[in-house]
Amino acid sequence: MKIKGIALDMDGLLFDTEGLYFRVGEILLERRGHRFTHELQQRMMGRVGLDAIAQMIQMHALADAPEDLLAESDDLYADLLTGGVEPMPGLDGWMQHLVESRLPFGVATSSRRRFTDRLLPTMPWADQLAFVLTGDDVNQGKPNPEIYLRAASKLMIEPEHLLVLEDSGNGTASAVAAGAITVSVPNANTANHDFSGATLIADNLSDPRLLQLINRPDSIR
Repeated sequence: MKIKGIALDMDGLLFDTEGLYFRVGEILLERRGHRFTHELQQRMMGRVGLDAIAQMIQMHALADAPEDLLAESDDLYADLLTGGVEPMPGLDGWMQHLVESRLPFGVATSSRRRFTDRLLPTMPWADQLAFVLTGDDVNQGKPNPEIYLRAASKLMIEPEHLLVLEDSGNGTASAVAAGAITVSVPNANTANHDFSGATLIADNLSDPRLLQLINRPDSIR
């Protein structure tokens, strides 16, 4: 299984944004007399905008139009982003190894482009990105494989030569369905997710087994 390119999820893998999303959910539902729970967060995680919002509407039988609720959510998240976000543990070292590997890589995230355009350009490796795919670029969000099939196409490689790093069950399912070499990197919010089909479940971005993949891109051991 030769690796010719890499696609990275963003939320929960590169940046610790899940707490911000949880707060957005709390505010949205507090305004409507409901409580945002970890169960709902798990259902929404990794899904594209309207699909994620649909989970909230379904669980609480909300009368809001999905588009209106998404716009409200986006405004809340944008406000919270002004306080900044923390990188996930091991990010700097992982990105340094990735750049040194000379393998082309990019970001494939369910986030909206207005948010990737705020977060990614601040990173020292931003000019190394071969592509940035967002939830605005696909018709079907994770766990559908569309975004990773598009990522492979952007790199002009077959999906089976694409290494994908994901932190969530929905994201992992998306990469596996695309036929990609899939590595799951769970965090505190996703540790109990289903990572079926993953080639490797890494401890974090500093996991030596993960680094070995890009140090020896001709094989997976």
